Amino acid sequence: MAFDPASLKFTPDGLIPAIAQDAETGEVLMMAWMNADAVMQTLETGRVTYWSRSRQAFWVKGETSGHVQELLDFRVDCDRDCLLLRVRQTGPACHTNRRTCFYTAVRDDDEVELMKPEV
Repeated sequence: MAFDPASLKFTPDGLIPAIAQDAETGEVLMMAWMNADAVMQTLETGRVTYWSRSRQAFWVKGETSGHVQELLDFRVDCDRDCLLLRVRQTGPACHTNRRTCFYTAVRDDDEVELMKPEV
């Protein structure tokens, strides 16, 4: 059966959450938004493309930073309202220059920073 992006359940704004995961380690790297065109561009090029809500524009991960996400596996969840992108990450995934965006933990009511930015 051929994949049809129209089968995805987008928000009223036309977006769907996409979770980027390191395909080798399983580490969750980040979450960003895609629209139908970003989904198709990602599948066609193998370079992960998101939709920037703040800029209202496409955002090809790594285009300016060099921190590219190469798509290795594209998955749709059971409700078809969330995507899992298994990627090969070059450099840090987070705009703060950390490997992952999920570097803050809450432990005993305190926030704990789990990693420092890469140099």
